[in-house]
Amino acid sequence: MRPYRLAALAAFALGAVTARAEVVVIVSAKCPTSSLSVDQAADIFLGKFLVFPGGAAAVPIDQNEGSALRDEFYRKSSGKAAPQMLAHWAKMIFTGRGQPPVESGDSAAVRRLVAENPNLIGYIDRSMVNGSVKVVLTLR
Repeated sequence: MRPYRLAALAAFALGAVTARAEVVVIVSAKCPTSSLSVDQAADIFLGKFLVFPGGAAAVPIDQNEGSALRDEFYRKSSGKAAPQMLAHWAKMIFTGRGQPPVESGDSAAVRRLVAENPNLIGYIDRSMVNGSVKVVLTLR
């Protein structure tokens, strides 16, 4: 096989593997919220609302900046790419209307933090879900 074909095949295979990651929005198993719409999740993570539908405080936590899952989450939930998210938060901070979610690591770290606090909300790869958290939204 010619080198350029092998490189193209490898790039395609890598893209196929990356595309299989399914992003889910999670809350603690102790949280009374059982589901969210895409708009509700986006509003929480964009700082527009700071409460769950039932009125309890909602504190979003992000994965690390630059992570593929973070970029996919924001693209699927709000339609915004990473540079657009930076611009959104720069405007929110400048106008005093909000602060971005705290970065808390990868899916394992986010799951651990969310499991411990019923007010936290995060997003992880579906493969990382266990009994300590519940899925309130699947982003496709």
